Amino acid sequence: MACVVCGATTVRQFLDLGRTALANKFLTREELVQPEPTYPLRVGWCPRCSHVQLMEHVPPHEMFTDYLYISSASETLTTHLVDLSDVVAERRRLGPQDLVIDVGCNDGTLLRGFQRHGVRTLGVDPAKNLAGLTAGTGIERYIGFFNATTARELVQRWGQASIVTATNTFAHIPDLSDVVRGLDTVLAPGGAFVVEAHYLVDLLEQGAFDTIYHEHVSYWALGPMTVLFAKFGMEVTSAERLPLHHGQLRVFVQRKGEGEVQPTVAHLLQQEDAEGLGAFATYQQFAGRVVRIKEDLKRTLHELRMQGKRVVGYGAPAKGNTLLSFLELGPEVIDYIVDKSLLKQGRFTPGTHLPVVGVERLLEDQPDDVLLFAWNFVDEIIAQQAEYLRRGGTFIVPVPNVRLIHTRDSVLEAGIGPGGASATRRRGTHGF
Repeated sequence: MACVVCGATTVRQFLDLGRTALANKFLTREELVQPEPTYPLRVGWCPRCSHVQLMEHVPPHEMFTDYLYISSASETLTTHLVDLSDVVAERRRLGPQDLVIDVGCNDGTLLRGFQRHGVRTLGVDPAKNLAGLTAGTGIERYIGFFNATTARELVQRWGQASIVTATNTFAHIPDLSDVVRGLDTVLAPGGAFVVEAHYLVDLLEQGAFDTIYHEHVSYWALGPMTVLFAKFGMEVTSAERLPLHHGQLRVFVQRKGEGEVQPTVAHLLQQEDAEGLGAFATYQQFAGRVVRIKEDLKRTLHELRMQGKRVVGYGAPAKGNTLLSFLELGPEVIDYIVDKSLLKQGRFTPGTHLPVVGVERLLEDQPDDVLLFAWNFVDEIIAQQAEYLRRGGTFIVPVPNVRLIHTRDSVLEAGIGPGGASATRRRGTHGF
């Protein structure tokens, strides 16, 4: 496997999560009896440019033409995307003459934010099943993948864009050169490409291995990103870290010379050097931490089961299926998963075949413990499910350390040593 950024053929594997089903391919009951394909899930590091990526790629059309994740399912993410539209519109002084294109527009949450600023909006997304979610909103939509070929069609039909955005989709792209050429075509002079992606530094610091699944070809840091865009006459003009999910990177990219490079770029590159992103040992240490998280969580769940307690899951994000698969957790451990998305309710998790039901089941059933698969939205979930906690329920946060939440105001953190879930200490909820 060659590096998708620099083309080096010396990518070094550091983590093997086994063979897994596609993380967003939730199954209908009828599909449970059909063969379910699985693929190797291995991660490597490029010694030439320090990019981190999957060692094998699944063709994008197998993952994205029928897609079950929608941005508006999370209040936290919805608020963030609206705020992003405000930041971009104000920073770039957008108006009615400007076109904003969102690559991987999903249900149009971000573009609805931009509409408040009077700009023209266009969503590009290959998911045919989501196309109707922007019908009647005034958001125009192109059903297909963004690349150098489709970029020419977009310009012919809608003109060049002042802004192109890609929030949590830039990691999905196996052929980066094709997409960056498309950006050069579609961006108007002085235009900017705005990227938000899970940040590699946060992933490593938190041991967030569940963020690794086949959709995420790349695990972005700023250093490799600057290498990529420099190959095509572009440069990162600003960069910042964000707290969303378990930590994100936001960058603005322009053609070289069309924007002023902010000091934040050099500062963040220096921080990445200090974090050891250019050393293979950093990733070996991460792999060791992943194994420890697996052992601790399996021990905790085993102890709860031995005590006769019932465990269910909260949230059916793609990342949860990496955790389920790697820990080999099935119906014998997790009874079911609750999720707000109507697209996922009534289906079953890929690979492990756990049923997904509505969130109201939590209070109807009042299980003893709930494993938070959507742990990156822990504060939002705790606020929404205060009644479950008041009745004596417990939430289990799996990453970066196993923690048991009994009330909104306190957390019991499971020990990482031999004591397992019984070795605990109290700390504030916001000490995450």
